[in-house]
Amino acid sequence: MRPAEAVSSAKRGIAELFVGESIQNLGLEEIEYSDDERVWHITLGFSRPWDDRRGLSNLLGADALANRHYRVVKVRDEDGAIISVKLRELN
Repeated sequence: MRPAEAVSSAKRGIAELFVGESIQNLGLEEIEYSDDERVWHITLGFSRPWDDRRGLSNLLGADALANRHYRVVKVRDEDGAIISVKLRELN
């Protein structure tokens, strides 16, 4: 599987899993392939409607990262299946 295909699988998986939460701004953040596991580790970022902090807080310089959620999606190389979705801790 090519990297672009793995990313597409991850994005579809996140969209399906979070369908009731109206996620927005879904985008690729990181991608890594594990030869040992034969899986792609794909970090996706997105926001939710209730995270919108426009207005006064943005005028005051609110941290943009606080408005995004990050998930690491493990995609099996063989068939594009989603193996897991985990919270990506920010360092």
